Amino acid sequence: MALDADPYLTWRGKDPLPASPGMVCAVRFEPDALHYRLATFATEEKARAAGWAVTHAGACGTCSTLRDLAVYLEQPDLTAPVRRCALKLSAEARLACIEGLGFTRACASTWEYNVENTRRECLGVCLLSWIEAESSTDAEGRLNPCLRCDEDRSGPVFKATAGRTRRNSGIRSSIRREDEEIAHVAHDYVPGAPER
Repeated sequence: MALDADPYLTWRGKDPLPASPGMVCAVRFEPDALHYRLATFATEEKARAAGWAVTHAGACGTCSTLRDLAVYLEQPDLTAPVRRCALKLSAEARLACIEGLGFTRACASTWEYNVENTRRECLGVCLLSWIEAESSTDAEGRLNPCLRCDEDRSGPVFKATAGRTRRNSGIRSSIRREDEEIAHVAHDYVPGAPER
């Protein structure tokens, strides 16, 4: 899946439709056990009945690949590295920096558009958060103002475009989240293995 335009400009003034409850993105390996396909299913049960393994809750998107999953698994804190990439002056440099974290080109583009939108929407509050070196969450677990702004103003479009997030992939990150915010997904699929 590739991005032809900035999804934040496409969705400007309207909210993207949330994924239907129960919808999942699933993976199925080809007979060569190297290549795979991704597909969106209405429910986990339908995916499993068709012989596919769930890779995350919600519809598939630009970050649903297994390569992008590997980045999420290997780097529990993407806030700091993506923030460093965000400091690059040109969109091309930001994209190259984010892609350099290991993301596929399509996923890196989604992250770069997220950076641009957060810059437009949250620059002042984020500069203050960075200057004050605020932690991601306070003692009660509330996001700092920058992350809250990013989540509120960039999050819905990011989730709709990217498909995969750490939370809907069952992955904990450096940002403390409640258990009910984290999907229950086991990444134990093996190419060519029979379904359980």
